[in-house]
Amino acid sequence: MQNGRYFNEDDLIFVQSILHRADDSWWNALLVMRFKSPVLALVLSLFWGTLGVDRFYVGNVGLGILKLLTAGFGGIWTIIDWFLIMRVARTANYRTLEEYVD
Repeated sequence: MQNGRYFNEDDLIFVQSILHRADDSWWNALLVMRFKSPVLALVLSLFWGTLGVDRFYVGNVGLGILKLLTAGFGGIWTIIDWFLIMRVARTANYRTLEEYVD
């Protein structure tokens, strides 16, 4: 997780606190945990965003289906997602880590 590329800057303090108090069993689980790549989410959004593939990738299945059925609201939602999808992927990673901690 170098330079926090998988998390938003606002969430890094929480992530650091989790890492500081993690014992050996947590480290093993954290090492195999799969986080979504924000860059891959952006690439998917650029090429297949109208089909909702980017939203399926980050785990927003309902929004992915809606985006697929409406063709990204005529392309408008697709263009908006080009600017938002990286933050959405980072937020999904934060939620994944948060669920593991709870």
